[in-house]
Amino acid sequence: MKKKKLSPKKILSKKKPEKRLLLTLKERAGRGRSGRITVRHRGGGVKRRYRIVDFGQEKIDIPAKVIALEYDPYRTAFLILLEYNDKEKRYRIAPSGIKDGDEIICAEKTGIKTGNRMKIKNIPVGTMVYNVELVPGRGGKIVRAAGAFAKVLAHEGKYTNLEMPSAEIRRVFQECYATVGTISHSEKRYRVIGKAGINRLKGKRPAVRGTAMNPVDHPHGGGEGRSGIGMKHPKTPWGKPALGVKTRKKKKWTNKYIIKRRKKKK
Repeated sequence: MKKKKLSPKKILSKKKPEKRLLLTLKERAGRGRSGRITVRHRGGGVKRRYRIVDFGQEKIDIPAKVIALEYDPYRTAFLILLEYNDKEKRYRIAPSGIKDGDEIICAEKTGIKTGNRMKIKNIPVGTMVYNVELVPGRGGKIVRAAGAFAKVLAHEGKYTNLEMPSAEIRRVFQECYATVGTISHSEKRYRVIGKAGINRLKGKRPAVRGTAMNPVDHPHGGGEGRSGIGMKHPKTPWGKPALGVKTRKKKKWTNKYIIKRRKKKK
């Protein structure tokens, strides 16, 4: 017999979100400061409150207890609500396998336990980590999506080599902090949208195919019936190449830290 998958409702706590850690963000429906649409197909959606998440390590050497596992409408991963020994509460990204009542800590060097946060130089080779800093003291910037993790490959000088979720291998300063474990809600990738209404609730509006437009509105437009785009490579509505085109800047400052590029999608 097939095992039944646990739904998020059964895993998550029934506790209401912490009021002091909630913000209301103004929905701009894809519009910039000038009022013009800069990102298409945005708008609508259900009301939601932003959770203030601690990505850094301000609470060093203070043990914390997990008091709730919660849903976050603004990200794919779940959140854990921590209560520190000084009675302060904070949200953090939830690792896979963590439960209510578990105790974790952020320190320069501590035990290799899921949820513990420490400097990368003190994490053994082969350990899975997430919420990794790029610049010491700036808080975690990479590996924060549901089910993601990076793998510690080697410690060399003042750098540590990490294998990213994209299979890219890059160097990170050993003084940077990272959290031990893998991120929760890895089954998110298997979710089936099912109907258009689900996307509307998420704030995604319908997208019209370029081939269904007129030539004045899109480079793919025109032709009789369901004709092709009439060109070798697809383009954006503004005539720039699309699909398969490299968008990363050639002179980006972080290029020197990349040892091996990510694999191309087939």
